[in-house]
Amino acid sequence: MSETTDPIRFRPRPAGNLATPDAQSRWEPGRRTTFDRYELAAILDLYGRKVALGVWRDYAIDLLRDKAVFSVYRKASEYALYRIEKDVRLARKQGAYSVIAAGGLIMKRGHDLQPVLSVLENRLDLVSL
Repeated sequence: MSETTDPIRFRPRPAGNLATPDAQSRWEPGRRTTFDRYELAAILDLYGRKVALGVWRDYAIDLLRDKAVFSVYRKASEYALYRIEKDVRLARKQGAYSVIAAGGLIMKRGHDLQPVLSVLENRLDLVSL
């Protein structure tokens, strides 16, 4: 037996089928969609005001490969009341930001976060008698 054998080198393989020609170029390890500092500040500002009013009580942040989701809960054991999503694949089409209600209804979608978040604000309307 010879002691001069080459060591075995393991290389990680990307998920999915590499039969397609561009599958290797799409695979980027550790790449996730996130909220930046200013987006998170705007979302947490709205969240803080709603917590002070006693409407919202808990939240969750999910950072996925294709989108980032900020979910708002009335109680921790319930379903999410609203989801604020950032989907970069829709940035050039309908807008990267959307507010989605508990039933899946998209309440507002757009390219800028502040106008999209305005749908969750309490607005007072003038009522004439």
